[in-house]
Amino acid sequence: MFSFSKIQFLFSKEESETILKAVQEAERYTSGEIRIFIESRCAYMDPIQRAFELFTSLKMYDTVHRNAVLIYIAYKDRDFAFYGDKNIFEKTTEIFWKQQSQKLAMGFQENYKAASLIACIQEIGKALTTHFPFHGEQKNELPDEIVFGK
Repeated sequence: MFSFSKIQFLFSKEESETILKAVQEAERYTSGEIRIFIESRCAYMDPIQRAFELFTSLKMYDTVHRNAVLIYIAYKDRDFAFYGDKNIFEKTTEIFWKQQSQKLAMGFQENYKAASLIACIQEIGKALTTHFPFHGEQKNELPDEIVFGK
């Protein structure tokens, strides 16, 4: 879980709740998983390296279908990355991820942070549902929460 006070500067309590609901709705018809990790600064020059490190430390690879996605945001550095596990990466295109990147970058630039994040969650959820529809297998293998670093 997280404390709303930690992110009031980034998202309001209502926005945070809406973001979490978007994750839950995006996962509703898929075996796929989406997690969000937010921290102030990226420890590396390349946010993809940091996203990979977090993906591993959060054990997001430990899903039945290897179809988890991490949305990583370093808000003070104004940087982010998407990190998808092996199977979702193989099923989606580079164009798909570029579109999500553009959407998120534009939203943060124009101060529509929550709305752009929710739009990305929804699109990732659609891709997960298309490629990994729910067939009665274990649902919600990973917690639905916004994880915060330093």
